[in-house]
Amino acid sequence: MNHRNSSALSFNVRELEHRPGTMDTLAVEAPAPKDFGTALIGSPEGTPMELDLRLESVHDGILVSGTVIVSVHGECSRCLDPIDYELPVDVQELFVFEPSPQGDENVEDEQVYEVRDEEIDLEPMLRDAVITQLPFQPVCRAECPGLCAQCGARLENDPSHHHDVTDPRWSALAGLMTEAGQGGDTSESTTETREER
Repeated sequence: MNHRNSSALSFNVRELEHRPGTMDTLAVEAPAPKDFGTALIGSPEGTPMELDLRLESVHDGILVSGTVIVSVHGECSRCLDPIDYELPVDVQELFVFEPSPQGDENVEDEQVYEVRDEEIDLEPMLRDAVITQLPFQPVCRAECPGLCAQCGARLENDPSHHHDVTDPRWSALAGLMTEAGQGGDTSESTTETREER
């Protein structure tokens, strides 16, 4: 298939529309759209995505199935090191010719993809499929020790790294104990002086 229109992820399906049983393939490279990921990880805008899809005309619409491979870039949520890898995602969605009427309880909570003006826009489908496969808290590796919470040192470089931290809830009590100790010494000193007199 080579029927791409102005939008990088919109494709013309005129030859398939309302012709159940017909099929076409889509094997192209397309740029990742803007904000294609989460705050910590995703595919940067314009990064090439490999689409290997099959488009089948069925009674209700165009069934799109296949695989998309995206180049993922982000940073480890523990040590902040960069993360880069290829993520293959399987997709299978129906782009309907006529969406169900508003208020239909059967599709109320489902994402509906539509064929509009003899085109299908793959961006919403790909966005839903890819972003849900991204880790919520990405890590460079499962056993990454991360950074020291006190000073930011890399714990991998110094496994024995630690700080002696006093619980702030005890600091006030420690201060009172110090004052009491000092007060006690002064009292004893005064008593001894009076006895000597």
